[in-house]
Amino acid sequence: MAIFNLKKSNATYPSYLQKYFSRNAPAVITGLGHLDNLKQKKLAFFCSVKCPGHLILKAHDFSQSLNQARVTVIGGFHSPIERECLTILLRGKQPVIVGPARSIKGMRIRTELKGPLEERRLLFLSPFKENQRRYTVETAIERNRFVAAIAEAVFVVYASPNSKMEKFCDEVVRMGKPLYTFDSEANRSLINIGAKVLSLNNLDSLK
Repeated sequence: MAIFNLKKSNATYPSYLQKYFSRNAPAVITGLGHLDNLKQKKLAFFCSVKCPGHLILKAHDFSQSLNQARVTVIGGFHSPIERECLTILLRGKQPVIVGPARSIKGMRIRTELKGPLEERRLLFLSPFKENQRRYTVETAIERNRFVAAIAEAVFVVYASPNSKMEKFCDEVVRMGKPLYTFDSEANRSLINIGAKVLSLNNLDSLK
């Protein structure tokens, strides 16, 4: 499967990128996989590296519910909880979009991702140039903004207090993107900055 490029002039270039980044929108994004997955409404999925146990269990259940609801999920899937939830999502049938914090060229595709890629329900998207072959803290932050801009809504399982993830959530709210999280005292700071509570029973609001 060949890597493809999407320029700003391309009709399939995500319009949200220009809406939220204006002149700073990437001139070209690269992709690998089934481009039609971009046409679906997308929920961005994030979680800090460290996460309270009760929210880990909720995240697993939530991922199962996203499978059943056929919600398209987009994320970097880098933190431990994000990776665990990606495994659950790939067991389903809905599209998944992965945004690596590096260029796609030369990227090794893990064995468990090859099946969904061949089934045309997995898409890789990257705003980085070919020479960006390494993950860094800076590229992760840029990737998260890219993912959030493309999605219609953002869901955060947990953001550690005073972390880069919490700061990112504040950016999401200021972008005007709907931000959701679990109802938990551990997420009180997210709710205070404007995150809405999302339960397993009201996924219809994401469609």
